[in-house]
Amino acid sequence: MRVTDLHSIQNIFKKRLPDSHKGSHGHVLLIAGSQAKMGAAVIAAKSALRAGAGLVTVNVPRKERKIIFTAAPEAMVTFREEKINLEKYNAFAIGPGLGTDKEAEKMVEVLIANASNPVVYDADALTLLVQRNELIELPKNAILTPHSREFDRLFGNHDSETARRAKAIQKATELECIIVLKGHHTFITDGSSSFENTTGNSGLAKGGSGDALTGIIAAFLAQGYQPLQAAILGVYLHGLAADITLETQSPESMLITDVIENLGKAFYQIQQ
Repeated sequence: MRVTDLHSIQNIFKKRLPDSHKGSHGHVLLIAGSQAKMGAAVIAAKSALRAGAGLVTVNVPRKERKIIFTAAPEAMVTFREEKINLEKYNAFAIGPGLGTDKEAEKMVEVLIANASNPVVYDADALTLLVQRNELIELPKNAILTPHSREFDRLFGNHDSETARRAKAIQKATELECIIVLKGHHTFITDGSSSFENTTGNSGLAKGGSGDALTGIIAAFLAQGYQPLQAAILGVYLHGLAADITLETQSPESMLITDVIENLGKAFYQIQQ
């Protein structure tokens, strides 16, 4: 297992070219949000935008569209009730605030069957994968981002973080996927290579943090990073922005929206 540090992240990070345009930085489709859970969709969208995606489209129920238009005007919107042309997107993320109803199930099915570019599965999407017993159907290089309870629902109960990490390596190998086991020191593995993250603090231990991480990782996928690199870089930057937030907030008062606003300072730190 390797430990991520600033030097290793700088070796992964690709500096933005001065003559680039929005088409150079990829198009993310976020399938997120449902009635009473639209905040998760907004957080994921803002995070993807702040993490450098050229374009971000959010797939939401039609009746909830005004929330995205108001809270994340830089994002575009497609509707849950309509067929999606997946070919126009460079990366996908599904799960934040998605719910577990029939429409949500259908969206998970669509991505498993048809997505040719990398997908991040988080939150409610992980629940649906378990309910439908579809883990085995995941496309190669999918990224799963469970916290410990979600991990246990996916792969059985474990009595320690060490046991979870061992199982994560096993399952990442079997499923040919990347597992991001979120926690105090988030663990990232593709089965053959494993990494422990060194950034972040207890201020992230509240709602919305995982939604932000999902958006960040999806943005890096859209920008052309390999899935394992996108996961490592996304986790590190997410935690670094949270550490920077402690300059103006306490762990108790920190909000994920504060962290998103500090992503720019995190980028500056890794570029120095």
